[in-house]
Amino acid sequence: MSERFAENNLLRAELDTLYQVSRVLSHSLDFKQTLDGVLNALHEGMALERGMVSLIDAASGELQVSLVYGVSDTVTEEVSYLPGEGVVGSILKHGESIVVECIMDEPRFLSRLGIYNPQGAFVGVPIRQGRKVVGVLAAQPANNVAHLLDEYRNFLEMVANLIAQSVRLSQEVAQEKLEIAEERDVLRRTVRGQYGFDNIIGHTQSMRRIFEQVRLVAKWNTTVLIRGETGTGKELIANAIHYNSPRARNAFVKLNCAALPETLLESELFGHEKGAFTGAVAQRKGRFEQAEGGTVFLDEIGEISASFQAKLLRVLQEGELERVGGTRTIKVDVRVVAATHRDLESEVEKGRFREDLYYRLNVMPLYLPPLRDRMEDIPDIARFLVEKISTQQGRQLSLSDAALRVLMHHDWPGNVRELENCLERAAVMTEGENIDRDAILLTGIDEKISASRGPIQSVDLDDPHLDERERVIAALEQAGWVQAKAARLLDMTPRQIAYRIQTLNIRVKQL
Repeated sequence: MSERFAENNLLRAELDTLYQVSRVLSHSLDFKQTLDGVLNALHEGMALERGMVSLIDAASGELQVSLVYGVSDTVTEEVSYLPGEGVVGSILKHGESIVVECIMDEPRFLSRLGIYNPQGAFVGVPIRQGRKVVGVLAAQPANNVAHLLDEYRNFLEMVANLIAQSVRLSQEVAQEKLEIAEERDVLRRTVRGQYGFDNIIGHTQSMRRIFEQVRLVAKWNTTVLIRGETGTGKELIANAIHYNSPRARNAFVKLNCAALPETLLESELFGHEKGAFTGAVAQRKGRFEQAEGGTVFLDEIGEISASFQAKLLRVLQEGELERVGGTRTIKVDVRVVAATHRDLESEVEKGRFREDLYYRLNVMPLYLPPLRDRMEDIPDIARFLVEKISTQQGRQLSLSDAALRVLMHHDWPGNVRELENCLERAAVMTEGENIDRDAILLTGIDEKISASRGPIQSVDLDDPHLDERERVIAALEQAGWVQAKAARLLDMTPRQIAYRIQTLNIRVKQL
């Protein structure tokens, strides 16, 4: 009867301990903390002393002692076993449990850890993932339990199966973290490559001044207002400021203020609480909260209404906001970079833009020159854009000198964005690798041979760099597209210039 009572107590202890082990294994992804909890459960529930878990080190293939319960960390420092070395190494090599009544009588016992009672028993079992042994679980049972050693072995084998699942999960999590870290590093390098200074093309004095200002302002948390016409690259400058700043590791959140009505704009920037309005089925963080520790880029800031300007001013001044439908004040640490093509000074004078908000935004203004004021940058910009289009279309593309000369004499009211669209259309209409003048003209660009930023008469018709077509067009432009006058400039007859216009496929302008 007493034996049955003892067996029932042992069974109850095993079930309780297995329950505790399963709870520990499901509560944390910190593997060392989990193992410590498992060994503690074995100690408390089954009186298993000096519990030890050893796992295979992927790099060396050795069995590395990961944790020993109830002793200092210095005991397990750099303790490892080769397959077949000692009792633990034998379990790893053969994949079979080892049970010893008196550990000092076991010739394979190395006592490398120096923690076990030499007169006590020892139970060690393999930790398996399928047929593969990935580790060893071992412990020393209490004294006077020699008749229960087989039961302890069976019990530890069950625990080892549970640990094996946790090992697999831990390895998967570690691998995922490694892959995410590698992907993050690749993305950071890619983003820095896409938004670094190398992608802002320009050698003119005005652009060199912009580069220097961006390098200086990127270091600090100063609010920046980027001014310039549509298509001059304001967003590219904002990217360069963020990704070359101390905030580069945090989010860069963009919002076009002109793209949303005021009601949605407030929710987008400040977020909303559940039930704040129809359709607000859940709480939502706004762009400012999403950019915590990073940068918010507010494009077309000049388009926001007067009522919303006051709400935005509070965020800029105090660094705090309230979600739509909420009452709790939320502090945010965000740098603001804004951009506009509007004349804000004029808007302030007309009362359409708050003066206090203007001064809060205009701490560090950057003025981007239009493309027509830096025509000498067009060759570099065009080649950069053609290379970008080549990558997008998966083929080699180049730009002919004649095509480039056409681009150099267009006014580009749409700035760099118009230039990029023109080149992409020309690339689509180019079957080969070379984008020529005809492909550029098919995009709708007017062909002119006038000196950039100067009078038409400044073009030298004897310039050896002009081909015949360009020389005829230049003469026509200087003659106001009067063919007889252009013929005299070229020492031709009206019949000859008419023939040239026809054979060179020049579109005659009607003025």
